[in-house]
Amino acid sequence: MLSKRARLQSLRAARRRAGDSDPPPRSTRIKATEQRRSRLPEDRSDAVSRPRRRRLALADTQTIEAIMLSREFLKAGHAPTLFAAFLYFDLSFMVWVILGPLGVAIAKDFNLDPAQKGLMVAVPVLAGAVLRLVNGVLVDRIGPKKTGIIGQLIVLAGLVTAWAVGLHNYQQILALGLVLGVAGASFAVALPLASRWYPQEHQGLALGIAGAGNSGTALAALFAPALAKTFGWQNVIGLAAIPLAFAFVAYLVLAKDAPEQPAPKKLAEYLDVLKVPDAWWLMLLYGVTFGGFVGLASSLTMYFNSEYGLDPVIAGFFTAACVFAGSFIRPVGGALADRYGGVRTLGVVYVLAAIGLTVAGFQLPSAGLALAVLLFAMLALGAGNGAVFQLAPQRFRNEIGVMTGLIGMTGGIGGFYLASTLGLAKKMTGSYQSGFIGFALLAVFALIALFSLKARWRAVWPTLHGDAAPVRV
Repeated sequence: MLSKRARLQSLRAARRRAGDSDPPPRSTRIKATEQRRSRLPEDRSDAVSRPRRRRLALADTQTIEAIMLSREFLKAGHAPTLFAAFLYFDLSFMVWVILGPLGVAIAKDFNLDPAQKGLMVAVPVLAGAVLRLVNGVLVDRIGPKKTGIIGQLIVLAGLVTAWAVGLHNYQQILALGLVLGVAGASFAVALPLASRWYPQEHQGLALGIAGAGNSGTALAALFAPALAKTFGWQNVIGLAAIPLAFAFVAYLVLAKDAPEQPAPKKLAEYLDVLKVPDAWWLMLLYGVTFGGFVGLASSLTMYFNSEYGLDPVIAGFFTAACVFAGSFIRPVGGALADRYGGVRTLGVVYVLAAIGLTVAGFQLPSAGLALAVLLFAMLALGAGNGAVFQLAPQRFRNEIGVMTGLIGMTGGIGGFYLASTLGLAKKMTGSYQSGFIGFALLAVFALIALFSLKARWRAVWPTLHGDAAPVRV
């Protein structure tokens, strides 16, 4: 019987006769197998990681582009003026809607019914709407800085007088509302003040930052009810003049008119833009977005107090949350419009706003759920405010002052409509719900109008000013 070694030698001899080569030694075979095994996971891992590497590379590119864009933005305009425009706008808006957060206390003292409360908060909104047109004309004739100085002095004088003399009846409250409308007209000053410093590619972001002064309405909702509980609502009117005075000083020091201002025109020439259909469409679009925003900001404290029995201070906190959301999303809306086009951004906005307002139009079972739904609606409306003002300078670059006034006017009218409608709905039906449904239908109408206009706007607007690289519409 052959030994194991002899059998192995015999097998090798047979292979050589058949022309086969000797198999590699065992150590060589083991090493080759390990190498193959080590390569397989590496190759598979590499194949799997390629898409991930592409995504990371794209993210890095987008990050670099964002950094470059932010640097370009900071160099493009005048940052102190942009900050001054925001601060002036912010605290003016705080004062503009202050009767809303104080409405529960005022209504208790003067025994107001729901319709009277609705009118009380709607009068400053309507006055601000009309005065925005006046400010728009003044901005183009004497410049935004001087116009802002005049407006702030009027509001400061009105607040101090109302506090010193006192407000003793409903008619005096309405008269104060007319003066507060001057603060609401600050919109038509702050936005051109910022806009004229920045090129077209940065208009959405610049106007979004300046327009984030909408957040002043949240300050009123956040602090006014608590201060009224401690000091009385009449004293809150006087206290409001203090931050406004600080903003006035900052405005005097920091704000500066842009070097290039449009040549003064005759008064009638400023209204020539009303002969252009696009002006009316932009006014309508903003009437829905900003009208919804400011109408809710003025009314929600009373809504949460009346519908869910919340303490005025807690109702103010709920309102402030909604208003902060709508205010600070505005620059995001402007930036999205810069990137994807104002028309596309607005289309999404109107769909979301209509959904939110429709849901709010049902009797929601809890204040927390109502807050969530109204937060959603305010986010949509706030983004829409920024998107509209990405579009306006593209069509009316040389008339941006008066167009800001006109567009802002219709925004205020939309706010007056919503605030007064909510009050009337409460008086007639015992609930605010039908007011929400009515405004949701307006958002649907604006959406239909927008889609009927988008093809013409995208074809014509980029050619109007001869820009080398037109901004997306």
